[in-house]
Amino acid sequence: MNSVNAAPISFGATVRGIAKQAWPVLISQWAGISFGVLDTAMTGHSSASDLAAMALSASIYITVFVGLMGVVHALIPILAQHFGAGNNDEVGRSWGQGVWLALGLSVVGAVLMLFPDVWLSMSGDVAPGVRERIGSYLQALVLALPAALVFRTIYALGTSVSRPKLVMAINLSAIAFKAFFNWLFIYGNLGLPAMGATGAGLATAVVSWMSLSLGLWVITHDRFYRRFNLRVGKPDWKTLKELLRLGIPMGGSYLVEVSAFTFMALLVAREGTYVTGGHQIMSNLAALCYMMPMALGVATAALTAQAIGAGNLAHAHRTGMAGLALGLIGALLTAAVLLVGRPLILAAYTDDIGVAAVATTLLAVLPLFHLFDSMQCINSYLLRAYKVAVVPLLLQVVALAGVGLVGGWWFGFGPGRGGLDGVRNALLPGSPEGAGSMWLMAMVGLALSAILLHIWYRRIVRTLAVGQ
Repeated sequence: MNSVNAAPISFGATVRGIAKQAWPVLISQWAGISFGVLDTAMTGHSSASDLAAMALSASIYITVFVGLMGVVHALIPILAQHFGAGNNDEVGRSWGQGVWLALGLSVVGAVLMLFPDVWLSMSGDVAPGVRERIGSYLQALVLALPAALVFRTIYALGTSVSRPKLVMAINLSAIAFKAFFNWLFIYGNLGLPAMGATGAGLATAVVSWMSLSLGLWVITHDRFYRRFNLRVGKPDWKTLKELLRLGIPMGGSYLVEVSAFTFMALLVAREGTYVTGGHQIMSNLAALCYMMPMALGVATAALTAQAIGAGNLAHAHRTGMAGLALGLIGALLTAAVLLVGRPLILAAYTDDIGVAAVATTLLAVLPLFHLFDSMQCINSYLLRAYKVAVVPLLLQVVALAGVGLVGGWWFGFGPGRGGLDGVRNALLPGSPEGAGSMWLMAMVGLALSAILLHIWYRRIVRTLAVGQ
């Protein structure tokens, strides 16, 4: 009998259950995002050009990786529902098909990353030295992509069966290796040539393959996973189609969420190296903060999907609401830390006065931005637990891409340029016109997305309750 069949019925016990599964996911996500933090901080102390190159190329890589990762994450509700229903053999078989999916997607991602000029066409005149660094950085990350995507199948497996500590332990150990290889490759220590931003990409590739090797060793030797008879086998097109049917819109949702940051970075590059660096610090902090609601969303969705698989819809809904409550509390605490710790945060990121000045003007909007981001994140994960992905994708396209991204371009760089100056000067005094306008509209888009996704979640819950 799986734990979901004996799930606690009280709201407080449900909250504790989510927190128990979420904290290893949160630490794991923080460890994972620390790669970006290390790259930003260490290249920021190398040169402004390296920081600008890393900012642009990392935005391209993250867009590609997160979109493809979202497709692979279709495994989470599928595996969790099988686990909740007690179909252990199906867990093992479906995981193996997820490995095939990850390998195929890595080829698609490599093609997208090897032609950075297509992406940079939106950035105006990028300095030749920065452009060259971007190309070599992405080439290094192409080597990391297959390992990173296959590792995500291990992440999905551990999360789905309520064993998130595996990935947490691997990601924590990877931080030290990432810092060490960054130190070697970025600055050229121990007799190696200094590679700047390119060295950061090469370090990511080395550590990604190390992490995958360790993860595969653990799941093939840990007694707990033997019950699933994990195997890759031959590609099964029926299972792959099921994964793609859910995964493509899920990947689309992930892509819409992250593409706002990518295209913001590409557009903001028009305002110069200092603005690009300041925007990168803001984006990196937003991504770091996002790990908390993402961890809660992942944990809540996994437990919700287990309850759905076990046929316990009442507990599934109770779990969803408990996750939202935890997300709200966590977002408010995070906002308080951002307000109090702003000077120390900036000092940790850069020594460059120009970059720090820009980042200071943008950080004022981050606490409220994070609050809306948290609510829309957890609602989107809840819908995925019910295998609902197409409508959330459409809602996010309207809110995040239409209102947030296009609206930000319109007021920051397009025909409506200057239209938000009054609001921008009041909320973000001294901020660059383009970057400030884009961050404000991104916040509005997140608020709209949170509202629309929650309305749709409540509709799904009511529909299933009536159908019982």
